[in-house]
Amino acid sequence: MSSPAASLPGKPHLPVALVEAAQQGERAAIVELLALSQPDIRRYARMTCKVDDVDDAVQDAMWLVYRRIGALRVVTSFSAWLFEIVRRECQRIVRRSLRLAPVETIEDSLAFARWPADDLRLDLASAIQSLPDHYRVIILLRDIEELTINEIAVQTTLTREAVKARLNRARTMIREYLKE
Repeated sequence: MSSPAASLPGKPHLPVALVEAAQQGERAAIVELLALSQPDIRRYARMTCKVDDVDDAVQDAMWLVYRRIGALRVVTSFSAWLFEIVRRECQRIVRRSLRLAPVETIEDSLAFARWPADDLRLDLASAIQSLPDHYRVIILLRDIEELTINEIAVQTTLTREAVKARLNRARTMIREYLKE
């Protein structure tokens, strides 16, 4: 463990020991880390998001940091990890506001295009719920929470190949459910 005086490179206000304590689940450390990180999160969100989305991105990013600090693998990578979370939240908010599905998840099918949006959402939610747990977890982590394959592999203790296979199978099962 680092000495309490050690701080993250380029971030003298974030002691390594604080990040390590937060990683281990110490609630007071997590709260302090979030309080110290909020100005950086807000500043980066202002540069990355649309003006109207900054507050939402900050709130969502802080919530994700709170929930996932234990998944951080290298303490000195905290800043890069944090900014990646903010960037993803900004992208997610834009997509949500446009109400567009990611292009890579849509097949060239007119059947899906003719579905009313609300019906499609309900059917998609039902399709996801119908998946076996081990597939549902993977699809939610990848397509809803937008984790990378590597992040999912670490979180689920699966190999990258197993994650990819389950993701592919889950998507195939969802397509089959929606076609019926």
